[in-house]
Amino acid sequence: MLILKNGLVKPVTGESFTGDIAVEGGRIAELGTELEKKYPSAQIVDISGCTAIPGIIDAHCHVGMWEDGIGTEGSDGNDYYSPVTPELRSIDGINPHDRCFVEAREGGVTTLVTGPGSANVIGGQFVALKTNDGEIEDKLLKFPIGMKAALGENPKRVFTGQKTFYTRMAVAAHLRKALQDAIDYDKKIKAAGEDESKIPKRDHSLDALLPVVRRELPLKIHAHRIDDIRTAIRIAREFNIRFTLDHFTEGYMYASSLKKDIDELGAGVIVGPYMSDRSKIELKNGSMKAPAELYKNGVKFAIMTDHPVIPIQYLPVCAAVAIREGLPEDEALKALTINPAEIIGLADRIGSLEKGKDADIAVFSGSPFDFRARCVLTLINGEIVHSEL
Repeated sequence: MLILKNGLVKPVTGESFTGDIAVEGGRIAELGTELEKKYPSAQIVDISGCTAIPGIIDAHCHVGMWEDGIGTEGSDGNDYYSPVTPELRSIDGINPHDRCFVEAREGGVTTLVTGPGSANVIGGQFVALKTNDGEIEDKLLKFPIGMKAALGENPKRVFTGQKTFYTRMAVAAHLRKALQDAIDYDKKIKAAGEDESKIPKRDHSLDALLPVVRRELPLKIHAHRIDDIRTAIRIAREFNIRFTLDHFTEGYMYASSLKKDIDELGAGVIVGPYMSDRSKIELKNGSMKAPAELYKNGVKFAIMTDHPVIPIQYLPVCAAVAIREGLPEDEALKALTINPAEIIGLADRIGSLEKGKDADIAVFSGSPFDFRARCVLTLINGEIVHSEL
Protein backbone atom coordinates (compact mmCIF):
# COMPACT_ATOMS: atom_id res chain seq x y z
CA MET A 1 0.00 0.00 0.00
CA LEU A 2 1.02 3.57 -0.75
CA ILE A 3 -0.30 6.68 1.02
CA LEU A 4 -0.04 10.16 -0.48
CA LYS A 5 -0.07 12.27 2.67
CA ASN A 6 -1.13 15.81 3.61
CA GLY A 7 -1.98 17.19 0.18
CA LEU A 8 -4.84 19.38 -0.94
CA VAL A 9 -7.03 16.64 -2.43
CA LYS A 10 -9.55 17.56 -5.13
CA PRO A 11 -11.69 14.46 -5.78
CA VAL A 12 -13.83 16.38 -8.37
CA THR A 13 -16.99 14.45 -7.45
CA GLY A 14 -16.67 15.42 -3.79
CA GLU A 15 -15.51 18.24 -1.57
CA SER A 16 -11.84 19.20 -1.53
CA PHE A 17 -9.94 18.54 1.70
CA THR A 18 -6.44 18.47 3.10
CA GLY A 19 -5.49 14.89 3.78
CA ASP A 20 -4.44 11.54 2.36
CA ILE A 21 -5.04 9.11 -0.48
CA ALA A 22 -4.40 5.42 0.12
CA VAL A 23 -3.59 3.27 -2.91
CA GLU A 24 -3.47 -0.52 -3.12
CA GLY A 25 -3.59 -3.06 -5.93
CA GLY A 26 -3.77 -0.38 -8.60
CA ARG A 27 -6.92 1.16 -7.09
CA ILE A 28 -7.80 3.93 -4.70
CA ALA A 29 -8.35 2.23 -1.36
CA GLU A 30 -9.45 5.19 0.74
CA LEU A 31 -9.53 8.97 1.04
CA GLY A 32 -9.21 10.56 4.47
CA THR A 33 -6.86 11.88 7.11
CA GLU A 34 -4.17 10.20 9.19
CA LEU A 35 -4.55 7.03 7.11
CA GLU A 36 -1.12 5.84 8.21
CA LYS A 37 -2.70 4.94 11.54
CA LYS A 38 -5.06 2.56 9.77
CA TYR A 39 -2.36 1.22 7.45
CA PRO A 40 0.85 1.32 9.53
CA SER A 41 2.91 -0.72 7.03
CA ALA A 42 2.10 1.54 4.06
CA GLN A 43 4.76 3.44 2.15
CA ILE A 44 4.31 7.17 2.80
CA VAL A 45 4.85 9.87 0.20
CA ASP A 46 4.58 13.36 1.68
CA ILE A 47 2.77 15.77 -0.66
CA SER A 48 2.38 18.63 1.81
CA GLY A 49 1.83 21.93 0.02
CA CYS A 50 0.83 20.17 -3.20
CA THR A 51 -2.50 19.63 -4.95
CA ALA A 52 -3.68 16.12 -5.86
CA ILE A 53 -6.21 15.73 -8.67
CA PRO A 54 -7.46 12.81 -10.76
CA GLY A 55 -5.18 11.92 -13.64
CA ILE A 56 -5.92 14.27 -16.54
CA ILE A 57 -7.72 12.88 -19.60
CA ASP A 58 -7.37 14.08 -23.19
CA ALA A 59 -10.46 12.82 -25.03
CA HIS A 60 -9.17 13.72 -28.51
CA CYS A 61 -5.58 13.69 -29.66
CA HIS A 62 -3.22 11.94 -32.05
CA VAL A 63 -0.34 10.94 -29.79
CA GLY A 64 1.73 8.20 -31.41
CA MET A 65 0.01 8.66 -34.77
CA TRP A 66 2.21 11.62 -35.73
CA GLU A 67 5.41 10.80 -33.89
CA ASP A 68 7.32 13.62 -32.30
CA GLY A 69 10.44 14.84 -34.09
CA ILE A 70 10.32 12.25 -36.87
CA GLY A 71 8.43 13.77 -39.81
CA THR A 72 7.05 11.74 -42.70
CA GLU A 73 8.30 8.39 -41.41
CA GLY A 74 6.31 8.89 -38.22
CA SER A 75 3.18 10.22 -39.94
CA ASP A 76 0.61 7.42 -39.65
CA GLY A 77 -2.64 9.27 -38.95
CA ASN A 78 -4.27 9.68 -42.37
CA ASP A 79 -4.67 7.39 -45.37
CA TYR A 80 -6.28 8.47 -48.63
CA TYR A 81 -7.03 5.29 -50.57
CA SER A 82 -10.77 5.73 -49.97
CA PRO A 83 -13.03 8.39 -48.41
CA VAL A 84 -14.48 5.70 -46.12
CA THR A 85 -11.97 3.57 -44.17
CA PRO A 86 -13.57 2.32 -40.94
CA GLU A 87 -11.41 -0.79 -41.07
CA LEU A 88 -8.30 1.18 -40.10
CA ARG A 89 -7.27 0.54 -36.49
CA SER A 90 -5.33 3.12 -34.54
CA ILE A 91 -3.54 0.43 -32.54
CA ASP A 92 -1.80 -0.65 -35.76
CA GLY A 93 -0.45 2.86 -36.39
CA ILE A 94 0.60 4.09 -32.95
CA ASN A 95 4.21 4.04 -31.86
CA PRO A 96 3.87 3.32 -28.11
CA HIS A 97 7.42 4.59 -27.61
CA ASP A 98 6.71 8.07 -28.95
CA ARG A 99 8.30 10.33 -26.33
CA CYS A 100 5.05 12.28 -26.04
CA PHE A 101 3.68 9.49 -23.84
CA VAL A 102 6.46 10.40 -21.41
CA GLU A 103 5.74 14.13 -21.72
CA ALA A 104 2.04 13.44 -21.18
CA ARG A 105 2.55 11.68 -17.86
CA GLU A 106 5.14 14.26 -16.82
CA GLY A 107 2.36 16.81 -17.31
CA GLY A 108 -0.21 14.83 -15.31
CA VAL A 109 -2.05 13.36 -18.31
CA THR A 110 -2.71 9.72 -17.49
CA THR A 111 -5.28 8.75 -20.15
CA LEU A 112 -5.53 9.79 -23.77
CA VAL A 113 -7.89 8.93 -26.61
CA THR A 114 -5.91 8.81 -29.82
CA GLY A 115 -6.51 7.79 -33.40
CA PRO A 116 -6.71 8.75 -37.06
CA GLY A 117 -6.91 12.28 -38.39
CA SER A 118 -9.72 13.95 -40.28
CA ALA A 119 -8.75 13.47 -43.93
CA ASN A 120 -11.45 10.85 -44.48
CA VAL A 121 -15.22 10.94 -44.14
CA ILE A 122 -14.75 7.88 -41.91
CA GLY A 123 -11.15 7.48 -40.81
CA GLY A 124 -10.98 4.47 -38.49
CA GLN A 125 -11.07 3.34 -34.88
CA PHE A 126 -9.79 5.36 -31.91
CA VAL A 127 -8.31 3.82 -28.76
CA ALA A 128 -8.12 4.84 -25.09
CA LEU A 129 -4.64 4.35 -23.64
CA LYS A 130 -2.94 5.02 -20.34
CA THR A 131 0.32 6.94 -20.68
CA ASN A 132 2.50 4.53 -18.69
CA ASP A 133 5.56 2.92 -20.24
CA GLY A 134 5.37 -0.23 -22.35
CA GLU A 135 3.74 -1.60 -25.47
CA ILE A 136 0.19 -0.90 -26.67
CA GLU A 137 -1.10 -3.86 -24.70
CA ASP A 138 0.52 -2.49 -21.53
CA LYS A 139 -1.21 0.86 -22.00
CA LEU A 140 -4.56 -0.38 -23.31
CA LEU A 141 -7.67 0.88 -21.53
CA LYS A 142 -10.29 0.27 -24.22
CA PHE A 143 -10.27 -0.52 -27.93
CA PRO A 144 -12.15 0.55 -29.87
CA ILE A 145 -13.34 3.60 -27.95
CA GLY A 146 -14.89 5.37 -30.95
CA MET A 147 -15.09 5.50 -34.74
CA LYS A 148 -13.63 8.65 -36.31
CA ALA A 149 -15.68 10.60 -38.84
CA ALA A 150 -15.14 14.06 -40.29
CA LEU A 151 -17.32 16.68 -41.90
CA GLY A 152 -16.42 19.92 -43.60
CA GLU A 153 -13.17 21.32 -44.88
CA ASN A 154 -10.67 18.51 -44.33
CA PRO A 155 -12.27 15.62 -46.27
CA LYS A 156 -13.57 18.11 -48.82
CA ARG A 157 -10.05 19.45 -49.45
CA VAL A 158 -8.38 16.02 -49.57
CA PHE A 159 -10.81 14.40 -51.98
CA THR A 160 -11.25 17.50 -54.14
CA GLY A 161 -7.52 17.11 -54.74
CA GLN A 162 -8.15 13.54 -55.83
CA LYS A 163 -11.13 14.66 -57.94
CA THR A 164 -13.37 12.28 -55.97
CA PHE A 165 -15.91 14.83 -54.73
CA TYR A 166 -16.10 18.58 -54.21
CA THR A 167 -18.84 19.60 -51.77
CA ARG A 168 -20.07 19.24 -48.19
CA MET A 169 -23.14 17.55 -49.67
CA ALA A 170 -20.93 14.76 -50.97
CA VAL A 171 -19.11 14.39 -47.64
CA ALA A 172 -22.45 13.91 -45.88
CA ALA A 173 -23.68 11.57 -48.61
CA HIS A 174 -20.63 9.32 -48.22
CA LEU A 175 -21.25 9.15 -44.47
CA ARG A 176 -24.92 8.31 -44.95
CA LYS A 177 -24.15 5.62 -47.52
CA ALA A 178 -21.59 3.96 -45.25
CA LEU A 179 -24.02 3.87 -42.33
CA GLN A 180 -26.86 2.56 -44.50
CA ASP A 181 -24.60 -0.11 -46.00
CA ALA A 182 -23.68 -1.22 -42.48
CA ILE A 183 -27.34 -1.37 -41.45
CA ASP A 184 -28.20 -3.47 -44.52
CA TYR A 185 -25.22 -5.75 -43.84
CA ASP A 186 -26.35 -6.17 -40.23
CA LYS A 187 -29.89 -7.09 -41.37
CA LYS A 188 -28.51 -9.79 -43.67
CA ILE A 189 -26.38 -11.24 -40.87
CA LYS A 190 -29.34 -11.34 -38.48
CA ALA A 191 -31.71 -12.76 -41.11
CA ALA A 192 -29.25 -15.55 -41.93
CA GLY A 193 -29.17 -16.79 -38.37
CA GLU A 194 -27.34 -20.11 -38.28
CA ASP A 195 -27.77 -20.73 -42.03
CA GLU A 196 -24.20 -20.30 -43.29
CA SER A 197 -25.38 -20.29 -46.92
CA LYS A 198 -27.22 -17.02 -46.31
CA ILE A 199 -24.54 -15.22 -44.28
CA PRO A 200 -23.15 -12.38 -46.43
CA LYS A 201 -19.53 -12.44 -47.57
CA ARG A 202 -17.24 -11.05 -44.88
CA ASP A 203 -16.60 -7.31 -45.34
CA HIS A 204 -13.99 -5.91 -42.93
CA SER A 205 -15.06 -2.33 -43.57
CA LEU A 206 -18.71 -3.04 -42.75
CA ASP A 207 -17.71 -5.29 -39.84
CA ALA A 208 -15.96 -2.29 -38.29
CA LEU A 209 -19.12 -0.17 -38.63
CA LEU A 210 -21.47 -2.72 -37.07
CA PRO A 211 -20.83 -1.52 -33.48
CA VAL A 212 -21.69 2.03 -34.62
CA VAL A 213 -25.07 1.19 -36.16
CA ARG A 214 -25.81 -1.13 -33.23
CA ARG A 215 -25.22 1.81 -30.83
CA GLU A 216 -22.36 -0.03 -29.17
CA LEU A 217 -19.69 2.44 -30.29
CA PRO A 218 -19.95 6.23 -30.74
CA LEU A 219 -19.15 7.99 -33.97
CA LYS A 220 -16.49 10.57 -33.13
CA ILE A 221 -17.42 13.39 -35.51
CA HIS A 222 -14.93 16.13 -36.39
CA ALA A 223 -17.04 19.28 -36.92
CA HIS A 224 -15.88 22.88 -36.60
CA ARG A 225 -18.45 25.07 -38.36
CA ILE A 226 -22.04 25.35 -37.24
CA ASP A 227 -23.35 23.95 -40.53
CA ASP A 228 -21.18 20.86 -40.08
CA ILE A 229 -22.26 20.53 -36.45
CA ARG A 230 -25.89 20.66 -37.58
CA THR A 231 -25.21 18.04 -40.27
CA ALA A 232 -23.64 15.77 -37.65
CA ILE A 233 -26.72 16.11 -35.46
CA ARG A 234 -29.03 15.52 -38.42
CA ILE A 235 -27.25 12.33 -39.48
CA ALA A 236 -27.01 11.01 -35.91
CA ARG A 237 -30.74 11.45 -35.50
CA GLU A 238 -31.51 9.83 -38.87
CA PHE A 239 -29.48 6.71 -38.07
CA ASN A 240 -30.05 6.61 -34.30
CA ILE A 241 -26.36 6.42 -33.48
CA ARG A 242 -24.33 7.46 -30.48
CA PHE A 243 -21.87 10.25 -31.22
CA THR A 244 -19.57 12.96 -29.96
CA LEU A 245 -19.04 16.39 -31.47
CA ASP A 246 -15.28 16.93 -31.59
CA HIS A 247 -13.75 20.42 -31.96
CA PHE A 248 -17.15 22.18 -31.86
CA THR A 249 -15.37 25.42 -32.75
CA GLU A 250 -18.46 27.50 -33.56
CA GLY A 251 -20.72 25.62 -31.16
CA TYR A 252 -20.35 28.25 -28.43
CA MET A 253 -21.95 30.82 -30.75
CA TYR A 254 -25.13 28.73 -30.90
CA ALA A 255 -24.90 26.96 -27.55
CA SER A 256 -28.41 27.84 -26.34
CA SER A 257 -30.06 26.37 -29.44
CA LEU A 258 -27.73 23.37 -29.70
CA LYS A 259 -28.22 22.30 -26.08
CA LYS A 260 -31.66 20.81 -26.75
CA ASP A 261 -30.33 18.51 -29.48
CA ILE A 262 -27.23 17.61 -27.48
CA ASP A 263 -29.31 16.64 -24.46
CA GLU A 264 -31.95 14.81 -26.49
CA LEU A 265 -29.41 12.72 -28.40
CA GLY A 266 -26.95 12.29 -25.52
CA ALA A 267 -24.10 13.73 -27.57
CA GLY A 268 -20.72 14.32 -26.00
CA VAL A 269 -18.95 17.62 -26.68
CA ILE A 270 -15.14 17.76 -26.87
CA VAL A 271 -13.83 21.28 -27.53
CA GLY A 272 -10.54 22.59 -28.86
CA PRO A 273 -7.81 23.12 -29.74
CA TYR A 274 -8.02 26.83 -28.98
CA MET A 275 -4.37 27.72 -28.29
CA SER A 276 -3.43 27.49 -31.96
CA ASP A 277 -3.51 29.72 -35.00
CA ARG A 278 -6.63 29.95 -37.16
CA SER A 279 -5.02 27.98 -39.94
CA LYS A 280 -8.12 27.53 -42.08
CA ILE A 281 -11.46 29.16 -42.82
CA GLU A 282 -13.55 27.01 -40.51
CA LEU A 283 -11.43 28.10 -37.52
CA LYS A 284 -11.99 31.82 -38.03
CA ASN A 285 -14.44 32.06 -35.11
CA GLY A 286 -12.32 30.03 -32.69
CA SER A 287 -12.21 31.65 -29.24
CA MET A 288 -10.92 30.76 -25.78
CA LYS A 289 -14.19 32.25 -24.50
CA ALA A 290 -15.96 29.18 -25.89
CA PRO A 291 -15.68 26.99 -22.74
CA ALA A 292 -17.15 29.75 -20.56
CA GLU A 293 -20.01 30.28 -23.01
CA LEU A 294 -20.78 26.58 -23.12
CA TYR A 295 -20.78 26.44 -19.33
CA LYS A 296 -23.12 29.44 -19.10
CA ASN A 297 -25.54 27.63 -21.42
CA GLY A 298 -25.41 24.35 -19.51
CA VAL A 299 -23.49 22.34 -22.11
CA LYS A 300 -21.17 19.73 -20.56
CA PHE A 301 -17.85 19.48 -22.38
CA ALA A 302 -14.28 18.21 -22.24
CA ILE A 303 -11.24 20.23 -23.31
CA MET A 304 -8.76 18.57 -25.68
CA THR A 305 -5.38 19.38 -27.25
CA ASP A 306 -5.70 17.69 -30.65
CA HIS A 307 -2.01 16.87 -30.10
CA PRO A 308 0.29 17.55 -31.92
CA VAL A 309 -1.61 20.78 -32.63
CA ILE A 310 -1.07 21.64 -28.95
CA PRO A 311 1.51 19.45 -27.16
CA ILE A 312 -0.43 17.20 -24.83
CA GLN A 313 1.41 18.25 -21.67
CA TYR A 314 -0.10 21.73 -22.05
CA LEU A 315 -3.69 20.56 -21.63
CA PRO A 316 -3.87 22.18 -18.15
CA VAL A 317 -2.64 25.44 -19.69
CA CYS A 318 -5.52 25.33 -22.19
CA ALA A 319 -7.91 25.04 -19.26
CA ALA A 320 -6.10 27.85 -17.42
CA VAL A 321 -6.65 30.22 -20.34
CA ALA A 322 -10.33 29.25 -20.37
CA ILE A 323 -10.45 30.17 -16.67
CA ARG A 324 -8.96 33.55 -17.50
CA GLU A 325 -11.77 33.99 -20.03
CA GLY A 326 -14.53 33.28 -17.51
CA LEU A 327 -14.76 29.52 -16.95
CA PRO A 328 -15.03 28.70 -13.21
CA GLU A 329 -11.99 26.82 -11.93
CA ASP A 330 -14.03 23.85 -10.66
CA GLU A 331 -15.61 23.50 -14.10
CA ALA A 332 -12.20 23.64 -15.76
CA LEU A 333 -11.06 20.75 -13.56
CA LYS A 334 -14.15 18.77 -14.53
CA ALA A 335 -13.41 19.47 -18.22
CA LEU A 336 -10.05 17.70 -17.80
CA THR A 337 -11.23 14.80 -15.63
CA ILE A 338 -14.76 13.60 -14.96
CA ASN A 339 -16.35 15.16 -18.04
CA PRO A 340 -14.08 13.42 -20.57
CA ALA A 341 -14.35 10.21 -18.52
CA GLU A 342 -18.14 10.32 -18.81
CA ILE A 343 -18.08 11.32 -22.48
CA ILE A 344 -15.84 8.39 -23.45
CA GLY A 345 -17.77 6.00 -21.21
CA LEU A 346 -15.04 5.18 -18.68
CA ALA A 347 -16.17 7.13 -15.63
CA ASP A 348 -16.51 3.90 -13.68
CA ARG A 349 -12.70 3.65 -13.74
CA ILE A 350 -11.18 7.11 -14.22
CA GLY A 351 -11.96 10.82 -13.94
CA SER A 352 -12.30 11.29 -10.17
CA LEU A 353 -10.65 10.31 -6.91
CA GLU A 354 -13.03 7.74 -5.45
CA LYS A 355 -12.61 4.46 -3.62
CA GLY A 356 -12.35 1.58 -6.07
CA LYS A 357 -11.37 3.63 -9.11
CA ASP A 358 -8.06 3.29 -10.92
CA ALA A 359 -5.32 4.98 -8.91
CA ASP A 360 -4.49 7.50 -11.65
CA ILE A 361 -3.39 10.61 -9.76
CA ALA A 362 -1.56 13.82 -10.70
CA VAL A 363 0.10 15.88 -7.96
CA PHE A 364 1.05 19.49 -8.71
CA SER A 365 3.34 21.79 -6.76
CA GLY A 366 0.52 24.35 -6.72
CA SER A 367 -2.72 24.84 -8.60
CA PRO A 368 -2.73 22.74 -11.78
CA PHE A 369 -3.89 25.90 -13.53
CA ASP A 370 -0.90 27.98 -12.47
CA PHE A 371 1.52 27.68 -15.38
CA ARG A 372 4.38 28.06 -12.89
CA ALA A 373 3.29 24.90 -11.06
CA ARG A 374 4.90 21.59 -11.98
CA CYS A 375 3.44 18.12 -11.96
CA VAL A 376 5.72 16.62 -9.32
CA LEU A 377 4.16 13.17 -9.06
CA THR A 378 2.09 10.99 -11.38
CA LEU A 379 0.55 7.63 -10.56
CA ILE A 380 -1.01 5.31 -13.13
CA ASN A 381 -2.73 2.16 -11.92
CA GLY A 382 -1.21 2.84 -8.51
CA GLU A 383 2.37 2.88 -9.79
CA ILE A 384 4.59 5.95 -9.64
CA VAL A 385 5.45 6.73 -13.27
CA HIS A 386 6.87 10.22 -12.74
CA SER A 387 8.33 11.85 -9.65
CA GLU A 388 10.10 15.10 -8.86
CA LEU A 389 9.68 14.74 -5.12
